[in-house]
Amino acid sequence: MNKKKKIYVIINPVSGTSSKQGLPTKIAQALDPHKFDVHIFITGYAGHGSEIASQAIKDKVDYVIAAGGDGTVNEVARTLIGSDIALGIIPMGSGNGLGRELNIPTDAKKALAVIMEENVVSIDYGKANGHIFFCTCGVGFDAVVAEKVSGKKSRGSLMYVKNMFESFIEQKSETYEIICPEGTIKDKAFVVTCANASQYGYNAHIAPHADIQDGLMNISILKPLTILDVPQTTVQLFTRNLDDNKKMIELLTKEATIKREKEGIMHIDGDPIQMGKEIHVIIIPKGLSVLVPKNPPKKHPLDPQEIILNILRSISK
Repeated sequence: MNKKKKIYVIINPVSGTSSKQGLPTKIAQALDPHKFDVHIFITGYAGHGSEIASQAIKDKVDYVIAAGGDGTVNEVARTLIGSDIALGIIPMGSGNGLGRELNIPTDAKKALAVIMEENVVSIDYGKANGHIFFCTCGVGFDAVVAEKVSGKKSRGSLMYVKNMFESFIEQKSETYEIICPEGTIKDKAFVVTCANASQYGYNAHIAPHADIQDGLMNISILKPLTILDVPQTTVQLFTRNLDDNKKMIELLTKEATIKREKEGIMHIDGDPIQMGKEIHVIIIPKGLSVLVPKNPPKKHPLDPQEIILNILRSISK
């Protein structure tokens, strides 16, 4: 008789945008009790998810499932780095950066079906001055947006777009020097994003060709924009076509140092933090095991017309 796989499920009841009330029942119904020994934990305070994940490592659990928003998922993922435990994700936030990148459905039942497949792969992660990220980190405009969005109760793609437009008026381009083994670039930029994954979350793809398993990061440098550039750039961001933008420069490297004029805000997977003038970013290959779909659905191009309508609806609110 095969030994049951041990699973710890970590649910943050207050994170994300979806109700978790019926989630334990869905988990009990979805995960075969003959195959899995499931233990459900509800977090009660900041950092509790990390504590549970640390205990899971000591208990030699097979899988740890994080159910919540990006904060919960990233907190648990950071703790599991370098362990033998595979991370499962039930995305229940608005951005769902890592979940979307790994093709995890936002429907809880479908996300649980992915866990049942037990398809484990290894992904890369990054460090920016020691701060761990899985999708992106960056300075400039995206950091300003992250600071504006942070702590807001109302979340979602439209809210994100609305804050993008508001931040554009406030943000001024800055001169950055990006030093990597392949060479150095020094220029004015609106955004400098180090992308381990293709997107921030919200289906906003800053580096459409980034691969979370290639041991490299795509550094997306968007040169200064005018107000006339904003509509096209926004549509390209949400239709995975930003690489077609004439003001976009992209570097492919495993390590870089960003030097800027003054210290200020940087975002780490959408969380704004204060950082100095010099930021060292590096990618660590194959550092985290994750459960992903065996046969992910094909990503169809998004309809630019629908995106423009959504932007207009957002601005008018």
